Amino acid sequence: MEILKNISALEWTSGLGLLCMLFEVANLRKLVWPLCIVGLMAIFGLNLASWGVNASFYHNMVVINNFSVAFSGLLILLALFIVILSGNFYKNEEAKISDYLAIIIFTLCGALALVSFGNMAMFFLGIEVLSISLYVLAGSRKKDVRSNEAGMKYFLMGSFASGLLLFGITLVYGETGSFDLAEIARMKALAPPSVLFYMGAGLIMTALFFKVSAVPFHFWAPDVYDGSPTLITLIMATIAKIAAFAAFYRIFSLCLISSVPLYGLIFAVVTALTIGVGNFTALNQDSFKRMLAFSGISHAGYLMMGILSLTGKTDNAIFFYSLAYGISSVAAFAVAIVVAINTGTDKIESFNGLAKRKPFVAAALTIAMLSMAGIPPFAGFFAKYYIFTEAIKNGHLWITVWAVINSIVAVYYYFKVILAMYTKDSDQVVFNIKPAYTFVIGICIVLVILLGLLPSAFANLL
Repeated sequence: MEILKNISALEWTSGLGLLCMLFEVANLRKLVWPLCIVGLMAIFGLNLASWGVNASFYHNMVVINNFSVAFSGLLILLALFIVILSGNFYKNEEAKISDYLAIIIFTLCGALALVSFGNMAMFFLGIEVLSISLYVLAGSRKKDVRSNEAGMKYFLMGSFASGLLLFGITLVYGETGSFDLAEIARMKALAPPSVLFYMGAGLIMTALFFKVSAVPFHFWAPDVYDGSPTLITLIMATIAKIAAFAAFYRIFSLCLISSVPLYGLIFAVVTALTIGVGNFTALNQDSFKRMLAFSGISHAGYLMMGILSLTGKTDNAIFFYSLAYGISSVAAFAVAIVVAINTGTDKIESFNGLAKRKPFVAAALTIAMLSMAGIPPFAGFFAKYYIFTEAIKNGHLWITVWAVINSIVAVYYYFKVILAMYTKDSDQVVFNIKPAYTFVIGICIVLVILLGLLPSAFANLL
């Protein structure tokens, strides 16, 4: 058992991805879906068994500690839900199901690398594995023009961001002579940062702004989210975003924290713009997916408040917010997929009368929407409470007031969907939902409620 604890979730997940490909070669594609589900459940358990371990491997390329275990566990759980949903989502493309699942597993590998790296090289590899997998998945419906457009836009913008990131890493290496985070931190403790170091940190920060869809680098997100298959949009909105924020916190808190005072005002303005643009633009959307895309931009702004408060210990707040946001998003997107399958559209009007047709589904979406809006007693309320508290502790009162105002604005567009479900009528009578969707939606809603009732159980893990 001790040996198993010292193998990271990244290594187990890489093995699962390779196993999926071997099953395809052996013409056992019907077994790939259950293999992924069982494999991810096992990896989730093995990852939790590593709690309390503090070790590094491959010359500090991979690090296991409570931070990496907590975020890895969250990402694996979200991937497990997505894989469960994928069995029905790709039912018309059974011949390619093993390809899709293998790429989803490798997307998770990139995300896990981003929460457990100890070296700039692994940081870059993690982002590239995650991004390249998502480029393929975004454009996976080759006969759908919108999917092709989404894949191309994501590829072009992602490639530009990767170039900035690589240039920034190069400048930091030129200043310190090392890619190792601990060594870079040691070098900066001995000598003050130079212009070269500040430029490198600024380029890395800008690249990560692209990755998390922060304003003004957010223009790709709504079109890519809207054009990609909904399940892939869910991966982008949860796994990719949460992994990017974990990496953001990790790299700046461990070795680039000395650059934070210089970029503090810029970061604060970008954070405020991200929260405001995301919320106010979401008000005018008539597509549920686009509304969630702009909502996701605003949530990126709230998470950026945790990065802005790096002078304090904000890892717990960022983790709890990621947990609450991720679980609520899975529930919301799962309902969106069910509604789109039954109505043929993702317009907000397609949710009309859902409470009469499927009360459970409507109640679940209501809870998810209320949680994302930050309404008590659900998980999203305490997620925002912890983030706002840390921001105030670290002297960011004005941006906290702005965030609270925007949270009130967000209630309006979330309630548009709730009112459509409960106050409007629909002529559609037949409405089917697969057991896998019922299971995932049910589990997510139970978790959202439990996190709201027992927030302290997860608020101080790190």
